Formats: sequence, C-alpha cells, structure tokens
Amino acid sequence: MADFVGAIDQGTTSTRFMIFDHAGNERGRHQLEHEQIMPRAGWLEHDPTEIWERASTVLQTAINRAGLAPSDFAALGITNQRETAVVWDRRTGRPLHNAIVWQDTRTDRIASALERDGRGDVIRGKSGLPPATYFSAPKVQWILDNVDGARAAAERGDAIFGTTDTWLLWNLTGGPDGGVHVTDVTNASRTMLMSLQTLDWDDELLAIFGIPRGMLPAIRPSSDPAGYGEVRLPAVARGLRLTADLGDQQAATVGQVCFDVGEAKNTYGTGNFLLLNTGAELVRSEHGLLTTICYQFGDAAPVYALEGSIAVTGAAVQWLRDQLGIISGAAEVESLARQVPDNGGVYFVPAFSGLFAPYWRSDARGAIVGLSRYNTNAHLARATLEAICYQTRDVVDSMAKDSGVRLEALKVDGGVTANDLCMQLQADILGVPVSRPAVAETTALGAAYAAGLAVGFWRDTDELRANWNEAQHWTPQWSQRQRAEGYAGWQKAVGRTLDWVDTG
Repeated sequence: MADFVGAIDQGTTSTRFMIFDHAGNERGRHQLEHEQIMPRAGWLEHDPTEIWERASTVLQTAINRAGLAPSDFAALGITNQRETAVVWDRRTGRPLHNAIVWQDTRTDRIASALERDGRGDVIRGKSGLPPATYFSAPKVQWILDNVDGARAAAERGDAIFGTTDTWLLWNLTGGPDGGVHVTDVTNASRTMLMSLQTLDWDDELLAIFGIPRGMLPAIRPSSDPAGYGEVRLPAVARGLRLTADLGDQQAATVGQVCFDVGEAKNTYGTGNFLLLNTGAELVRSEHGLLTTICYQFGDAAPVYALEGSIAVTGAAVQWLRDQLGIISGAAEVESLARQVPDNGGVYFVPAFSGLFAPYWRSDARGAIVGLSRYNTNAHLARATLEAICYQTRDVVDSMAKDSGVRLEALKVDGGVTANDLCMQLQADILGVPVSRPAVAETTALGAAYAAGLAVGFWRDTDELRANWNEAQHWTPQWSQRQRAEGYAGWQKAVGRTLDWVDTG
C-alpha cells in the first residue's frame, strides 16, 4: 500500500523534493541551489539544464535516503517558480536560451509600448494581468526576436515553450523520447496568453506577442485524476504517477488550506505573494492586484483569487549578504536588526526589478533614504525587514479595497517566517495577528495535497483542513500612531524610487 506522496518544488533559487505522509508530516527531503545568472543590470537567467539535473538529483537522493520505492508513493506533484520562461527544441531537448526569470526586466520596453498603445486593456480584460516584465509572454517574444533561428524553429514546430513546471514534466516523462508537453491552469494564467474565462490560449493575445500556438503546452487541471503521465527518468522514480501541477503561490494557498472565500495566505520567499480566495467569482482589481486562477481540482469549476505579487523581499536579505557583505548568513539579519529599537529614520525600498503590486512601475529602482551619520548597518538590517512588511501592507490595503474583505488575521509561510522579529514587525505594521503553521513548507505540501486528492489518498479538502496546525502566533504591539507614522514614511520613500529608468 502506498503511504506517501511526493512533491518537487522548483523555486527561484533552489529545487527540492519532499515526501509527506497522510497526516501531512514531512518524512524526507533533499534540496539543491542553482546558479543565478546576471548578464547585465536588470537581467536574471537560469540554466534550464542545470535545473533539470538538480530536480533529478534531489528526487533520487530523497527517495534513496528514505529507503523508499516508487510503489511506496500514491502520486507525485510539481510546483514551480511561475512566469519564468523556457524555450527548447522538442527534437533534442536543448534550450535555445537560458530561462528568463520572472524578476528579469529586459522586456520593460515591450511592456511599456503595450500600455501606451491601448493593447494593455485587452490583455487585462482577457488575462487579468497588466502589461509588465513579470509575466512570461514578453520573455518568449524576446527570445523569438533576439535568438538566432528561434522564430523560424518556432514556426516549424521545433521550438516549444513552457514555464519550469512544463520543462520538468517534459523531461520527467521522457524528454525528446515522448515527453508530455503540458501545464496547468494556474501556471497558464501567469503567461498573459490564457483567457481566464475559457481557460484556453487566446488567439488575440498570441497575436499581440507574435507567439505561434504550436509552441504552447496543453492546459490541464491543477489536480488531475487522469494524470500527466508517469515518471521515466530518473530510474529510481520510474512509474511514479504525476497527478498535480501548480504554480508555487497557488500551491502554498492549497497547503495553507485556504479553500473558503475570503481566506488568504502570504508566502515570504524571494518575493512575497499574498493570495485571497475569491471562489467562483472572477474579481477584477481596481487597485493594482492580479486576477488569477487559484486552483482547479479535476473537472470541478476553477477557483479564482486576487493576488498581490511583490518582487523583492527575502531577496533583499540575500542582497545584504551577497552584495553588501554586512551579514554572513540570512539568519544573521535578525540578530543585527535587534541591536536597534527602530529603523533610525532609514527606509529601504528594494525595487531592484521595479515595483510590482500595487504600483506596477518598471521605471522604479531601489533606494535607501533617510540616512544620517547616526545610522549603522543595524538600522539598514531593520529597514530591510520592515521593507518586507511594508510592501505586504501595500498589498493588504489594496486587497481590502478590491474585495471589501478586511483582513482579520494573516496566515504566513516561507523561509522568511523563521525570522521572529520580521513576523512581529509584520503584525505591528498590519495591525492584525500573524499565524505560522506547523509545516512551514506549504508550497511543497500544497503540491502533495493536490496530487493526493487526485488519486484518493486524501478524500476531500476537509481531511486536509484537519492536518493544519498553528506553530506560532504574533499579535500587534505598536500603537495606531506608530503604525500610521511608519507607513507614511514608507510611502514617502516609495515616491523617491519612481521615474528612475527611462522605459520610453
């Protein structure tokens, strides 16, 4: 009898494989980082071949360390960094270019032109997304227009596209030897090429970006009893059924069991992503949020969500470590920030990739403001943690305006939630309690839940709810005046980042 479900979690900085039992407890894992390739300012790439090799290795290592066989698994799910675009040759399996990562801003002129000539309204109306460098379509257009032979290969049907879930599914199921070319509705909804109403690729959107329909994968439900095929490589996982595929933030929403309308979660990773379940209702944002697919289980109707996407949060801590060298490890930022009682008047807006929700300003760039001789590296560390929390407040306020739902508490997950000071600051800045679950890796857990639901490993979502347990809770300690003054300073700082880059 199969006692476990597995999940590949292919993220922006690393890939992991996790094993869960029926109670949702972690029973094994392995994780490897991959290279962040920055050819020039504002550009960020990944090597798709390296990502596939890392995924294969973590899968093999975790299964071997746990002493398990494919027959011990009911199913396998995949979750992934969204919007990152891979174009490869279906005959050879070789990428035509490095993957262009969701944070990459090389397509800012494409996005700006769409907004100026009115096509942005068409894109918003059909896909629920604004023209922005964030999404996949302009990245694919850039590859077709700038890589020798890419457009001709696409028109011949040799070059195909996928986000990283599609790339991994294709390789897992055989690659050039019969690999399955599929994605799910959550990932497709992040491309700017899918209609939210039809759940299919839209010919008018494809024409806007000059992308041949033949490049695109088939769109399937996020949790699919029919499955997407069986694993053929690596050999240790051969025969394992692939039954779930979700973008990472939608997977975390499932892992946080936000199945009712009005339930929300915030994931703190490279960036922050706050999703609010809006149920069967497709809510159009008037305040800078994204309308997206939350999940689709089997042949049930899709569930929609409002999302606030923030480009740089945990990545700002990495910047302190890797570029400035003021900390030696991410965990050190908390102890450094605790050396001071407040930010000393310093605000750090990490608009390295422009500003995402709710501003959508690709012309913005990072700024540290309010400095005086009094300030130290501890003030900058604290300002970095506050930036994570203030950006979340920007999104929460917009979500309340769009949905009419006032947040009563916030469920949180992701690596940054291990930072107790940051989570206390989040409660203080929002003015609502913050709750972290016992299983913090909710992205992988959500993919496992979706895979298990597809094959009856879990009967229904009520059974998943019973697995959720709180590990830690933070309540607000700031006064209303502190909260208002702090946020006013943040908004002033954001204003200083705008109009820095010419995108005309």
